[in-house]
Amino acid sequence: MNRTSLDAILSVARKEFLHIYRDRRVLILLLVLPPIFTLVFGHAFEAGEMTDVPAVLINADATPRTERFVERLLANKTFRWRKEEGAAVNPDLLGQGVQAALVIPPGWSESLANGKPVPLQLHLDASDTNVAPQLYGSVQETLGAFQLAERQEMIDALPEEVFDMAEKIPVEVRKQFVSAMEPWSIDEKLLYNPRERFIDYVIPGVIGLILQLITVTLMACTIARERESGTLYQLMVTSLHRREIVLGKVLPYLAISLALIGMIVLLAGWHFEVAFHQPIVLAVICLVFLLCSLGLGLVISAVSRTQTQAIQFSVFFLLPVFVLSGAFAPLEQLPAGIRYVSELFPLTHFCRAFRLVNLYHAGPAFYGPSLLVLCLGTLITFLGAAFLLRRIEQ
Repeated sequence: MNRTSLDAILSVARKEFLHIYRDRRVLILLLVLPPIFTLVFGHAFEAGEMTDVPAVLINADATPRTERFVERLLANKTFRWRKEEGAAVNPDLLGQGVQAALVIPPGWSESLANGKPVPLQLHLDASDTNVAPQLYGSVQETLGAFQLAERQEMIDALPEEVFDMAEKIPVEVRKQFVSAMEPWSIDEKLLYNPRERFIDYVIPGVIGLILQLITVTLMACTIARERESGTLYQLMVTSLHRREIVLGKVLPYLAISLALIGMIVLLAGWHFEVAFHQPIVLAVICLVFLLCSLGLGLVISAVSRTQTQAIQFSVFFLLPVFVLSGAFAPLEQLPAGIRYVSELFPLTHFCRAFRLVNLYHAGPAFYGPSLLVLCLGTLITFLGAAFLLRRIEQ
């Protein structure tokens, strides 16, 4: 690239910078929305252990054993229990403003003693398919701990004669009984995300989605704005080449987007305590993803006759990205056919590469294919934008 060409690119970039600076609405959009979106999305996906879930506890079996179980339930921080009298078979969760209702039926304690335990009745709001299993698991865990405590109390209350008889049982048989009576454990070792923080998993989606919302939308309006105002044809008849126009249009938004990435990363690291590993590799992944997103915006801008059309095309592209890119949920949860469609979105490959580096500390052999797809997408979109500009010129 010679000096003249570089000066031409910089002159177009300077013009675009001035337009952004003079448009206060766009300037506010760039300075205010990214940190706000980062905080909103971050807190929305900062999923930890559920606490203080509103719930109703109906105890229709007022016995000492039941009271001991109720004490354990009240100590469970997952729920914020409200005790009520009666024995409702189907509590009205919506009418009572709760997400769960546990009914201890009459005679429950007696049924435990006679060897025919009556099941507890747990009613859950399953409208959110992720919440109901967690609530059920929490109640099940409390019930299991109560059962172990009651069993130990029962063993401690056995007469001495029973223990004398037990000594006559062969050692190997006694060991089997002891093993069966004790809870079997699992030695758990958490890999890649040992703190089990959902925010660490979704932070690539937060970064990528914010960048695409801004870069694609704003970039899509650049050439469409020039065409709508009539200045695009003035640019075409100058001595500027198409590549100089394209690069000049891209440079300001690339610089702004890189600054936004720095802002988002600093905010995520400071406010949400997200750790970022291999920063150079992550920077390369973000840069290539940005170029691909800007290229998409250029293509949309080149095919749009007005800024309204450009925004409509951008929204049409960005809407499926929310659910089909794997930004906030694993792609494995999607049907096989839809997973193939998700591979068309740059955000899919950005999230995959970012997580492989940041969570798994993986090498180039793992994130290389995704990076290659992003490079290919960048090349295709920029060539496509240049071709569409040539058609406009003709």
